[in-house]
Amino acid sequence: MIKRALISVSDKKGIVDFAKELASLQIEIISTGGTAELLQNNGVKVTGISDITGFPECLDGRVKTLHPKVHGGLLAMRNNPQHMKQLKELEIEPIDMVIVNLYPFKQTILKEKVTLEGAIENIDIGGPTMLRAAAKNYQDVVVIVDPEDYQPVLQEIRDNGNVSLKTRLRLCCKVFEHTSHYDTLIQQYLRTQLDDVSFPETLTLTFEKVQDMRYGENPHQKAVFYKEVGNIEGWLTQAEQLHGKELSFNNINDTNGALELLKEFDEPTVVAVKHANPCGVGTGSDIYEAYMNAYEADKVSIFGGIVAANREIDAKTAAEMNKIFLEIIVAPSFSPEALEILKQKKNLRLLKLPAISDRSAKGYDLKKVGGGLLLQDKDDILYDESNIQVVTKKKPTAEELETMKFAMKVVKHTKSNAIVLARQKGTIGIGCGQMNRITAANIAIEAGGDRCKGSVMASDAFFPFPDCVEAAYKAGVTAIIQPGGSVRDQESIDACDKYGIAMVFTGVRHFKH
Repeated sequence: MIKRALISVSDKKGIVDFAKELASLQIEIISTGGTAELLQNNGVKVTGISDITGFPECLDGRVKTLHPKVHGGLLAMRNNPQHMKQLKELEIEPIDMVIVNLYPFKQTILKEKVTLEGAIENIDIGGPTMLRAAAKNYQDVVVIVDPEDYQPVLQEIRDNGNVSLKTRLRLCCKVFEHTSHYDTLIQQYLRTQLDDVSFPETLTLTFEKVQDMRYGENPHQKAVFYKEVGNIEGWLTQAEQLHGKELSFNNINDTNGALELLKEFDEPTVVAVKHANPCGVGTGSDIYEAYMNAYEADKVSIFGGIVAANREIDAKTAAEMNKIFLEIIVAPSFSPEALEILKQKKNLRLLKLPAISDRSAKGYDLKKVGGGLLLQDKDDILYDESNIQVVTKKKPTAEELETMKFAMKVVKHTKSNAIVLARQKGTIGIGCGQMNRITAANIAIEAGGDRCKGSVMASDAFFPFPDCVEAAYKAGVTAIIQPGGSVRDQESIDACDKYGIAMVFTGVRHFKH
């Protein structure tokens, strides 16, 4: 039977009504500090924690519940005669229910001007200790950390006079998930205060659920979408969906790829993505021109794709977008006229992401492998312009250099092996995810067709053989940009000199797997 409940909460939502219900069931309420005051002011009879411990709350509230008369009451196993004998000898009464939630550490560190001292003061000590003690003894102690569980627990007590072991175990698991999340937030915050940027010996990560998904990559797979804690500006977790059906697992993955590439550009840019690879990228003097340049890149592949733009979508651009089937359009904003046009398609997802160009969020790139995890820094460079080398007799023009830079931004976000062909302000052919570079080149050239003449070619890694140069020459490519660094670089350089093609080495490889 539940006879005594200890209540100490920072989030006081629903606690008064819950405490009143417990009191009506003849359950004694023990409480601390501000919680006790709130309950008493609302007519709930409360026994103060100091009346239990015989010791005053002290050190500005840092010490309240850290006492044997609290933790003995929580940890004693009721079916252990020795435990119960010791409780009697020590004049400790069992505590049968704990309702605790913790100091608002997350809310504190998310404040703009938080100090290290302010964050430290919002690290809860007594709360997690009580929660862990009660959860360890879940067979005998009902432990509640989430206000959403108040009513289900009350209903069980009303219906059955107690709380089932199954529910107790569920609540126990919830506690350890909660305290683990809490401790990880503290660890992650404190690591940001260190000068040490090395990877830790043990890695602890925490994320918060955004939504359950209909299914994963395939219909037979279950899936969930989680987000990092904090204001991660400019990423999909911050987007507001204005229209259309729910995002799928693949939608989220593909849109993330579009956003990563879009952030490479400052000028008006549109990125179209299909199966996590860019299928059309365009820049322009305005977003309409950028969209048309992206669309012209590959009118077939962009069909059914995802489009990301870094400027407001206006009516003129929306009208063009509405001519084909698209899955998602994400942009910093949409004009009222554009929304009216695009909402004509009921399933088209429209996502508003005001900080779409924000690059401030830092972090790691994670890849799950069987039995482990690969972790690396983000690939957040393109190349150092002061270190690029022109290695051929022919020098690229200023226009070709700008187009090379554009193409390299795209190839960086294209699955390896990758080749991108670009001309002026848009891609004209993309070869991605191929076993070798000549296959990728031929796919890009085939996609580009007649538009390849006068284009530039970008590669994510070096050309080990001159075959790509020969294919580029036959297609009409005038300049090539690649990392260089192969023992067979000279063969490619010689081929470029033979065909009158300019070649630039960046010294930076951009594999993407």
